[in-house]
Amino acid sequence: MPTLEIRELHVAVGDKEILRGVDLTIAAGETHAIMGPNGSGKSTLAYALAGHPKYTITSGTVLLDGEDVLAMSVDERARAGLFLAMQYPVEVPGVSVSNFLRSAITSVRGEAPKLRQFAKDLKTGMDALSIDSAFAQRNVNEGFSGGEKKRHEILQLELLQPKIAVLDETDSGLDVDALRVVSEGINRFRSSGDTGVLLITHYTRILRYVKPEFVHVFAGGRIVEEGGPELAEKLEAEGYEAYAKASA
Repeated sequence: MPTLEIRELHVAVGDKEILRGVDLTIAAGETHAIMGPNGSGKSTLAYALAGHPKYTITSGTVLLDGEDVLAMSVDERARAGLFLAMQYPVEVPGVSVSNFLRSAITSVRGEAPKLRQFAKDLKTGMDALSIDSAFAQRNVNEGFSGGEKKRHEILQLELLQPKIAVLDETDSGLDVDALRVVSEGINRFRSSGDTGVLLITHYTRILRYVKPEFVHVFAGGRIVEEGGPELAEKLEAEGYEAYAKASA
């Protein structure tokens, strides 16, 4: 069963250290929520795991099923089973959603899915996320609303079926209806029990739909408190100010 192990991870952007020793283990069947104020390093962790070149790993280890993630290229990390749903998905002009998704599946699996099966899976996924069928022929994220971009991210998640999904503020910019649909997609993905989820968020509203087993408070580039779902309720009531001051 897949396990992501992060040990003493330090990450810098230029000369500035952002992550200052992050320790976290995510096993199959577990959903972990990371919560914290702006600037605490939550998104830095997500992008560092994915291999974004802006973020320099200065020390620490990241293992997926015992394999060194930090030694892998970005595409190798994806093929190994690591998935990132971005907070701000980028536009890809000239590439349709359908072609993009089929190419992504081909890259991850090492072979192209049969066209008829792919079309069936794509329609099933789009129907489940209340996405219009015309969406498949639109250019990736070009002219998409915030809700459409996030639904597309979850569509990728459900079709690719990675081992570990890192979801960076997937609830950002969603109205109530879109939040419910996106949350249902996340819950479908994790229902198999053989995948892990790292859910990064500011707010507890998505956690009312996607119930984490573990909640971690991020401040000053590290995890400063850990607990169960009750910790999220504490943060909702009390905010992050005490944690931010303690880590300053």
